Amino acid sequence: MVNKFGCFVISLDFELFWGVRDRRTINDYGDNILGAREVIPEMVNLFSKYNVKATFATVGLLYCKNKEEINQYTPVLKPTYNNSFLSPFENNYLDSVDDNNDIYHSAFDIIEGLKQENHIEIASHTFSHFYCWEAGQNLKQFESDVESSIHVFSSNHITLKSIVFPRNQVPDHYLNTCIRYGINTYRGNPIKYFNKGNKTKNRLLRLIDTFINFGNDTTYTYNEVKEGKFYNVRASRYLRPFSQKYKFLAKLKIRRIKNEMNVAAKQNKIYHLWWHPHNFGINKCENLSMLEEILFHFQYLSIKYNFKSFTMKEMSGLVNYK
Repeated sequence: MVNKFGCFVISLDFELFWGVRDRRTINDYGDNILGAREVIPEMVNLFSKYNVKATFATVGLLYCKNKEEINQYTPVLKPTYNNSFLSPFENNYLDSVDDNNDIYHSAFDIIEGLKQENHIEIASHTFSHFYCWEAGQNLKQFESDVESSIHVFSSNHITLKSIVFPRNQVPDHYLNTCIRYGINTYRGNPIKYFNKGNKTKNRLLRLIDTFINFGNDTTYTYNEVKEGKFYNVRASRYLRPFSQKYKFLAKLKIRRIKNEMNVAAKQNKIYHLWWHPHNFGINKCENLSMLEEILFHFQYLSIKYNFKSFTMKEMSGLVNYK
């Protein structure tokens, strides 16, 4: 049979300070991290209110309550990046982590709460926020990282089936490692003609495309998801947080997303929106209002066009059922 409905997918890269520690400091970014802890329950409540499911791709280190558990689950083979600053296991970085319940580096309480929500999938964002395209690391080290991630989540009764690669660094030859550990679904990168080439120019083009249709169609068909043994539930759009600088363009950004959702709903296609919880960590009211407007539009499309919401894991089963 052919599925007669479009699909709305949301995934969040849940990493707190582990995801930005190589670029930011607690002093200049700590408010975003603390704000993320506050805003996650409010986002989850909005998902529930509008009957929307979401995948929280979670860094394994977040599930460690203290340094003892970090040491317990640390990979046997640590990443040997040429730039050692990229690894949380180098340069004595772990000395900066509090022994117990570090609010910037631990989210055991939040993950336990997410585990109780039927509309939430907990997925992998690797154990250490592993960078698969960085020079110096290798496949064996990635496999060791996957093992640690599986270990910490399974010890807390969570089975990982999906993965989101940090910084969207998706190496095709690393996927076989994931499937050996039961992870068969991943978030691939959107297909855009400006994804390659001059980085500065592409950043500008991606920014413009946030507000006006400057790229290719961001929706895709069921047939594009299955890739041999894997399911690529690729990203459609990054939900940029509220910005005072671009406040005058906020309505254009929301209209752009709504129009893309319209295409997916009317043409029975897939639309995948993603962001980081810490993106909502400041300007929380504005960001939550933006999210609610998007979710309200989903509710309208679900009534008018039978638009449905699924987690990444559920998409693999849906494609098989097609």
